[in-house]
Amino acid sequence: MAIQITYNTGIYEIKGLLNSQNSVYLENHLNTLMADSSGIVVSLEKLIAIDQYAAKSVVALQVKAEKKHKMFYIIGRKNKNVVDQFDALHHSDLLL
Repeated sequence: MAIQITYNTGIYEIKGLLNSQNSVYLENHLNTLMADSSGIVVSLEKLIAIDQYAAKSVVALQVKAEKKHKMFYIIGRKNKNVVDQFDALHHSDLLL
């Protein structure tokens, strides 16, 4: 299943299954957006599942944004799959 990225009132909502095969697409998309903005809000609430590789790539995007002094917020505390993966990486503190 592919991911779907929609923009809704300032938030980029990611839907579907985010994994190692399609996280590169998300990375490229968000890197492009980040280059032209002061910050990004991403919601992972509607993901069906996320694997560890994809979670690492989202964390890497947040780290990259921080180094460039840009805001990068990750909404996902209500999605158990997302919380479990971020907990495994010891980065659940990044989730809103």
